[in-house]
Amino acid sequence: MAVADLLVIILDLILRHIPIVYREQFYFLESIPMCNIHAILLYAATDCSVWFTVTFTFDRFVAICCQKLRSKYCSEKAAVVVLGTVTVLSCLKNIFWYFMLTGHYWFLNFPWFCAGTADVAVSPVWVVIEFLHHILTPTLPFLLILLLNVFTVRQILVKSRTRRRLQIHTKGDGQCDKEMRNRKKSIILLFVISANFILLWSTLMVYSIWARMLVIGYDSVYLDWFVQELGFMLQLLSCCTNTAIYAVTQTKFRQQLKNVLKYPFT
Repeated sequence: MAVADLLVIILDLILRHIPIVYREQFYFLESIPMCNIHAILLYAATDCSVWFTVTFTFDRFVAICCQKLRSKYCSEKAAVVVLGTVTVLSCLKNIFWYFMLTGHYWFLNFPWFCAGTADVAVSPVWVVIEFLHHILTPTLPFLLILLLNVFTVRQILVKSRTRRRLQIHTKGDGQCDKEMRNRKKSIILLFVISANFILLWSTLMVYSIWARMLVIGYDSVYLDWFVQELGFMLQLLSCCTNTAIYAVTQTKFRQQLKNVLKYPFT
């Protein structure tokens, strides 16, 4: 997740804005299909960032809810296979951008930063591909993360009620239970991840669908240009927050971070 998020920052916030800010110095890019290749790499990295979050959520679901599957799935070998499969599929999924876009950069702050031909913009094939793109990232991840987190929280609550009843008959109701506190933290973490992911991606997704409907002739609602800028900013922010949330909330990570900070003085 951290590697994919870092690639999004490099490919989007740094590399794509260099030819925009220094347009005259990078004018030679107009003659080579650099933007097509850049688009494939950027959208593949974004897909990896999103789907790694889904796979991490599924991993937590298996670890908590599926006791029989946990021993087989929650292993280093399975993690390598899953992450490798997601990476390959993300790259293959975004190859079509090379053929749908031109090699010219839009020298503006657009989410779609490569220029497209007029024929492609109004093509039914382009409309279908763009809608499928938004369904696979982020609509389907929305649903999967919500569904997995609902099942995980439900399982945690069921186990917590059972544990609480057992404690009443053994140690008493007033005993401090570390396991219960950990489960409450897990529930809070899952809800924060779901809300963070959905809120930060939804604005750009809604605007992109509205813009496509506007191109093909449906103009029932007006959305200001500011909505696109805001959605673009929030979408980029979402590629950084989930990794930070998952890491900072882990006790072992915080302890290691403290050790790193204390090391120069000890």
